[in-house]
Amino acid sequence: MKKICFYFQVHQPFRLRTYRFFDIGRNHDYYDGFANQSIMRKVAEKCYLPMNQLLLDLIQKYEGRFKVAFSISGVAIDQMEMYAPDVLESFKKLAKTGHVEFLAETYAHSLASLTDRDEFNIQVQNQVKKVEEHFNQTPTVFRNTELIYSDHIGEIVADMGYKGMLTEGAKHIMAWKSPNYVYTNTMNPRLKLLLKNFQMSDDIAFRFSNRDWEQWPLTTEKYVEWLRTMDGKEEIVNLFMDYETFGEHQWAETGIFNFMRALPEAVFRQTDMEFVTPSEAIDQLQPVGPLHIPEPISWADEERDLTAWLGNELQDDAFEQLYALWKIVRATDEDDIIRDWRYLQTSDHFYYMCTKWFSDGDVHKYFNPYSSPYEAYINFMNILSDFKIRLGDGTEEKSEVERLRKLTEQQDAQIRELNKEIGEIRRNN
Repeated sequence: MKKICFYFQVHQPFRLRTYRFFDIGRNHDYYDGFANQSIMRKVAEKCYLPMNQLLLDLIQKYEGRFKVAFSISGVAIDQMEMYAPDVLESFKKLAKTGHVEFLAETYAHSLASLTDRDEFNIQVQNQVKKVEEHFNQTPTVFRNTELIYSDHIGEIVADMGYKGMLTEGAKHIMAWKSPNYVYTNTMNPRLKLLLKNFQMSDDIAFRFSNRDWEQWPLTTEKYVEWLRTMDGKEEIVNLFMDYETFGEHQWAETGIFNFMRALPEAVFRQTDMEFVTPSEAIDQLQPVGPLHIPEPISWADEERDLTAWLGNELQDDAFEQLYALWKIVRATDEDDIIRDWRYLQTSDHFYYMCTKWFSDGDVHKYFNPYSSPYEAYINFMNILSDFKIRLGDGTEEKSEVERLRKLTEQQDAQIRELNKEIGEIRRNN
């Protein structure tokens, strides 16, 4: 019996406030509290609350035959605790059904897996503690930030004790292979891999409301027919997407909630397929073989690589300077220091610095609160300069800031004197 596995990513970054050069050394508040609260409440009302209720209704209606999985970043849970406790309660209700699985991921939705194994481990452990605290589950399946995966990362995850991991069924990796099977990590075959079927996933996540798409409008009958007519030998269809697809990226007016509400009934009526969680899929299906992925992939952009976050001079400089501080940060016992360092690791900050304005430019501009990647970089680096001063590692930054402040004050004084002289000349004439 072929299986369907729904997985949703839930993440909200702590957005940074406009942090100017002359704030350095004077103001250690880096976050835009108004934006963070207002955006969390907006997404809660448009997506999290109505979609959680819809899923709860479906699980109850079909007595557990309908199942889904989530990963929720630690920084998203932090904001739910602060701004949307009702959302957190609605996720807890889903957890109590016994038919919703919560996965492990990095606490800060970070890129730590690419650079620092110790920090990667710590963040995963911290996120798991949040999952255990709120949802009474200990994850056995892992999803890395933005589905980033390589053979090496998979080996690390296997060493952590996870039995499975989610990643992208990227075309340049799969070649002739199908994503609709379970595979294994090449370095540690104990780790099983579930691969996103990007065609079927993106039909919902990105193309659903596109009136120029030749398949618009997408009905449940049409979608289930596509599922039904897949190769009968294939074993699983992994539908992975941002949870904000529902109500936020695809507005309620598009019919996305009605589509999702009708989907399980259509699946049960038109096919013999069943819904499973990732851990169930891993337990029930035998892998068909190892999948060799020597270089990191992700689920972002047409390239399905890391260039959404790393690769240009802005991103690489910010990334390297941030992670260069890890020894000093960990040597401190200051919770605020460690918290800020982790919040600054959130991948969104590097995404905003992306200069790709070709095939995926519109997507990047849609998610970017800054007017340009350069503005995002300058804002981030101003904050990082202040952070270095707090660590005692910013002597050069502090002296340069003070030098420029004094120079600016001198220039302001000279301008004031000049204006006085001009005023005197005008009065005398």
